[in-house]
Amino acid sequence: MEKKDPFASLRIKEFNIFLLVRFALVFAWSMQFIIVEWQVYSLTKDPWSLGLIGAFEFVPAFSMALFAGHIVDQKEKRNLLALCIALFSLISFGLYFLTDPDYVEGWNSKTVLYSIYALVFFGGFLRSFFGPTIFSLVALIVPKRLYPNAATWSSTTWQVAGVLGPAFAGYSISWIGVSKSLSIVFALVLFSLFMVFFIKKKPILNPKKGESIKKSLKEGISFVFKTKAILGAITLDMISVLFGGAIALLPVFAQDILEVGATGFGALRAAPAVGAFLTMLVTAFIPISKNAGMKLLSAIFGFGICVIIFGASKIFLVSLVALFFYGVTDGVSMVIRQTILQLKTPDHMRGRVASVNSMFVGSSNELGALESGLTAKLMGTVTAVIFGGTMTLITVVATGIFNPTLRKLDLSKDLEEHEKSE
Repeated sequence: MEKKDPFASLRIKEFNIFLLVRFALVFAWSMQFIIVEWQVYSLTKDPWSLGLIGAFEFVPAFSMALFAGHIVDQKEKRNLLALCIALFSLISFGLYFLTDPDYVEGWNSKTVLYSIYALVFFGGFLRSFFGPTIFSLVALIVPKRLYPNAATWSSTTWQVAGVLGPAFAGYSISWIGVSKSLSIVFALVLFSLFMVFFIKKKPILNPKKGESIKKSLKEGISFVFKTKAILGAITLDMISVLFGGAIALLPVFAQDILEVGATGFGALRAAPAVGAFLTMLVTAFIPISKNAGMKLLSAIFGFGICVIIFGASKIFLVSLVALFFYGVTDGVSMVIRQTILQLKTPDHMRGRVASVNSMFVGSSNELGALESGLTAKLMGTVTAVIFGGTMTLITVVATGIFNPTLRKLDLSKDLEEHEKSE
């Protein structure tokens, strides 16, 4: 009966604290990102400036990812996460300073803009450590037999916070302004820093502690490329996020196409959160480990369809519905991908595998923002979004044809093996 319990992982106290910390962090980070997008676009009125935000975060996150994974596998995870959160608080405070008219009075607008880009760049460097640390820590909190259930709650927490944060940001910008909205971000980061110390220190499960960086990184990359289920899932998600980054252009849709202002912007950002929440309910009660490969392909195909509908729509209600199902399909995809990573990755390599994942998928959010900004500049905003959704559909079909390992993937057998071993 225990293995069918949809709340099994939630009965572990430390996992609940972990979810609370993760929700606060993702809510704050995504809220901050969207406020920065709004402020930068307000300063420049240029879609390309939104793409540059993605570029400035992508470059350090991508270039430091493998090194960060090596460090995570060598260090204690709880304290490393606390250090990352503390540094994040400096970024959020800096952005609050740069957006407060009383502090930057008399500053040239370009100086403010470049300073914002500098903090975004530092945030990208820091984010390269966040992903591997969180991925490794959750595996030390819950037993292996609960990985799929924990992945469901953890991934959906990320998804809901990742959309509720920007949605709240959209409303808070109209209610209290940009600077005060960023003060809320700062408060959330400090809260997560306080809560993380309620998680106990965890053992370092790396039998090769002290291994050279070169050998460590080579082993991590080699493992990912040899494990076709992991490689296929990561690659598929990367391409879909890269070309399906319609969300990065929401300020343009809200201000210039749908003409719904900051309040409508908040509603558009909230729509995927509702879909993600329903995903949490469904995947928690109905396991998705069986035929996971086909479910993943179907979810991302649906994701591409939603992107195309959103791009083509000029009706606010239609756009909301499209973004709702955008959240549903993205949530299903995320839960399956995280389950694949957790079940297929050895304990001592979690940091490095998560780093490769962040290079492929995490950084593709920012690279997707860059792609969206660039294509919007070249093709026009609507055409760029439809193009991205079409590329996502082509990628799904190609992956299904050329990667039979992923297409036929069934995680229920892996789960049964872990249950027998405990």
